[in-house]
Amino acid sequence: AEKLKADGDIDPSNIDIFVKKGEFQTDRYTLKGEGTEIWEPRFTYHGFRYVQVTGFPGTLTLDNLTGEVVHTDFATRGEFSCSNELFNTIQRCARWSTLTNYHGIPTDCPHREKNGWTGDAQLSAEQTLLNFNPMTAYTKWLADFIDVQRPSGQLPGFVPTGGWGFNWGSGPAWDSALILIPWYQYVYCGDLNILRQMYPSMIKYMAFLTSMAIDGIVDFGLGDWCPPEGNENLKTPVALTSTAYYYVDTVLLSKIASLLGDCERAEAYKKQAVQIRAAFRARFIDNDAKAVGPNTQTALACALYQGLALPEETGWILERLVAEIEKCSWHLDFGILGAKYVLHSLTEYDRADVAYAIASQETYPSWGYWIQQGATPLWEDWQGESSRNHHMFSDISAWFYKGLAGINPDPEEPGFKHIIIRPNPVGDLKWVRCWHESLYGKIVCNWERTDDQFTLKLEIPANSRATVLLPAEKPEQVAESGVPIAKSSRVEIAGQQGRRLCLKILSGSYDFRIGNFDW
Repeated sequence: AEKLKADGDIDPSNIDIFVKKGEFQTDRYTLKGEGTEIWEPRFTYHGFRYVQVTGFPGTLTLDNLTGEVVHTDFATRGEFSCSNELFNTIQRCARWSTLTNYHGIPTDCPHREKNGWTGDAQLSAEQTLLNFNPMTAYTKWLADFIDVQRPSGQLPGFVPTGGWGFNWGSGPAWDSALILIPWYQYVYCGDLNILRQMYPSMIKYMAFLTSMAIDGIVDFGLGDWCPPEGNENLKTPVALTSTAYYYVDTVLLSKIASLLGDCERAEAYKKQAVQIRAAFRARFIDNDAKAVGPNTQTALACALYQGLALPEETGWILERLVAEIEKCSWHLDFGILGAKYVLHSLTEYDRADVAYAIASQETYPSWGYWIQQGATPLWEDWQGESSRNHHMFSDISAWFYKGLAGINPDPEEPGFKHIIIRPNPVGDLKWVRCWHESLYGKIVCNWERTDDQFTLKLEIPANSRATVLLPAEKPEQVAESGVPIAKSSRVEIAGQQGRRLCLKILSGSYDFRIGNFDW
C-alpha cells in the first residue's frame, strides 16, 4: 500500500479499486523448506510504499526484505539542482514518478490501473526528454497508437486499450499525444523519422477531430483534470481547452507536413489553423470585458501558452493572470493542463518571479504541500486522496530546466543544434546547476548570483551554437572570461530583447559575469 491507518496497518483504500476479482497486490509463496529460496514475480510488478508481511518465523527486520526496482531502462540525460532545497526534492519526485511509471508504456500509476493514459504522457514528455533518454520506448509506444486507432481516426484515452476509453477518457488534450510526443522527439532529439512514421495516423486523427468540430469549436473529452477544488469542467470549460489543442494540433501538423514535403496539406492545415483561432477568439476572448472564458488561471494561461492571443492582447491577459494568482495568495488553482500552461506562460512573458512564487509554496494546494506530507513521487491530486504515484504534474521539472536554468531548444534548429539560453535569477534563488546531453553533446548551464554580481558558466557542444539572453540591460556590465564583451572576439552582441541583452556564441566554454547586477 501507499498509506497507513492510524494503528499502523496498511491502508490500500485509495488504490484497491478497479479489481475485477481476487486480491489486490498480494503475493503468496509456500516455502519448500530447503536452503535459500529465491522467488520474484515475472509477469507483474507492484507499486507501493509500505509492505505488510505476516507469518514470518522470528523477528522481522528491514534486513529480511529487499525491494527490487523495476522499470524500462532509461539512461539519465540531464540533471538539475539549485539553492532551493524544495525544488531539488520536487525534481527527485518528478524523476522517480517518471521511472516507476514506465513499464514498456508510460503508465498513470504503478498500482491501481497501470494504464497508458495519453494525457499524462504528453504533459510529462518534455521533462522526460530532458531528464532521460526515452526515444526507443516512445517510438515503440507510438506504434501502439497506430494499432489501436479506429478507421475514423478516433483514439482512446489510453494506449493500448482493452476495448474502452474511446467515448470517455479521451479528447484533444489526451489524443494530442499522437502529435505532440513525436513533435517533442523531433524538437529535442532531431528525429524526423518519427514524424514520418506517425504522419498518416496524424492525418486520420485530424480528420476525426475536424468532424467533431462545430463552427471551429471542439467540445468533448477531458479538460483541466484534477484542479484543487470542484469539477474541472465547471472551472475551465472543456470546449476552451479542447479547441485550444485542436488549434495547436493543426499548427503543428502544418509544420510537420512542410518538413515532410507535403506542401499542399501544409498550406491547407495552415489555413484551417487560422479559422480555428478565429473561432476560439470569438467564443472565449472578450477584449472589452478583459476576459478569457471564466478567467481561471488555466483559461488565461491557455490563451498565452497555446498562441491564441494576439500580441496586443497579451499584456492585459498576463496582468489578469497575475491578479488571479494573487487572489489565491500566490498559490496555484489549476489541474494538469494549467500546470503546464501557467509556469511556462509567466516565464515566457517575463514574470518568472510569479511562477517561482507559485512553485515555492508549501501550503495547500502546491507541490510543496505534497512534500510536507512526505511525498516521495508526485501525487495524482492536490489533496492526496487518490494515487500517490502519478507523473501527470511533472512538467514542473521541464520548467526547472527551461525556466530557471534557462536551457531551451529551438524548434527551427532541432536537437539543440541551436540552443536558447535564458536564465531567470528570481526569488531567493542563489544558484542553479544544470546539464543536458543533447544530440551534439553535453550542454552545461550553471549560474550564481550575489548581491551585485551574476555569473553564468556555459558549455556549448561542438557543432552547436547558442543565443544567450542575459539578465542585463547594458553591454558594459558584462565580461566574458574577464574581457568586456564589446571587445571579445568570441561573442556577438545581437541587441536587446526587453530587459535582456542578446548575445550570439558558438560552441565552447564561456564564463559571463555581470557587474552591478540588479534584476
